[in-house]
Amino acid sequence: MATNSNFNFTKNSIITLELPFSEHIEELRQRIFLVFGIILLLTCLSFIEVKSLVKILELPINNVKFFQLSPGEYFISTIKISFYTGLLFSSPFIIGQLILFLIPGLTKKETKIILPLLLSSLLLFGLGLAFSYYALIPSSFPFFFPFFEEVLEPFWSFDQYFEFILVLFYSTGLAFQIPILQILIGLLNIVSPKQMLSAWRYVILVSTVLGAILTPSTDPLTQLLLSFAILLLYFSGLGILFLIKN
Repeated sequence: MATNSNFNFTKNSIITLELPFSEHIEELRQRIFLVFGIILLLTCLSFIEVKSLVKILELPINNVKFFQLSPGEYFISTIKISFYTGLLFSSPFIIGQLILFLIPGLTKKETKIILPLLLSSLLLFGLGLAFSYYALIPSSFPFFFPFFEEVLEPFWSFDQYFEFILVLFYSTGLAFQIPILQILIGLLNIVSPKQMLSAWRYVILVSTVLGAILTPSTDPLTQLLLSFAILLLYFSGLGILFLIKN
């Protein structure tokens, strides 16, 4: 019995389906709208509980009374606090959306590198915020108290105080990304781990300069704390890079 078959069972044909560029743009647009929606939702929820957030921000500072310079200053400040809180709590969702968008276009090797780096970046940013809140802020303000406590009563503008800690939060969070940057540079073979180690003298100098630039206050204690944290992060990233390379 003769059979007529066009099927070839000895060879497996692999069909690769690629989305058109317009569909990638549409997917990106949908994810951006979704991210903005989550940020808006969390901002609104933060605004509902903004009084609790304000009390949390005031906790690191004792014996200080806050005031507002204009009738709408506190209201504008609470909107800022709500927005940045919403942005902060939505950051894991933003990272998740970024991962979902990137995964289809990555190889297995790239996925093993990029995904841990994104998650580690988010974790380090959170650690930077915690370090700023529990270490830098409590140490920065009391440094000045002995100079004026006998002649002046500490009354501070809440808006200026919030602007101060906002700069401190985000500068510290960005400084904590140093290990991520090191690992990327090392994996791309731009600079080798040995070259990074040999430049330790320049790293100490740069960390001191960064500590002075990134901290909005002028007290040396806060600058030294941030400089020490930058050095610790640098050598930690260097150690991780040595482990990955070897």
